[in-house]
Amino acid sequence: MTTRPGIRFGKPCVMGTRIAVQDILGWLASGMSNAEIVEDFPELTEEHIRAALAFAANLEQRTRQLAA
Repeated sequence: MTTRPGIRFGKPCVMGTRIAVQDILGWLASGMSNAEIVEDFPELTEEHIRAALAFAANLEQRTRQLAA
C-alpha cells in the first residue's frame, strides 16, 4: 500500500492505482467476493485484496483505546 498526498487525499491505496484500502474493505463488507472485485477492477489481484486486509488488520492492531 502507498500513500501520496495528491492521490485520494492521502488515503492508503494499492500501489500504482487510485483504489484505496477503504474501497476494498467496503466492497468486501457489502458482500462482494474477491473474484467479483477482480472482475470489476482488473488492475487488482487477489494478492492486492489480501494485502489490503493485512494493512487494515495491522492498523487495527496498532490502535489503542485511550482511558477516559
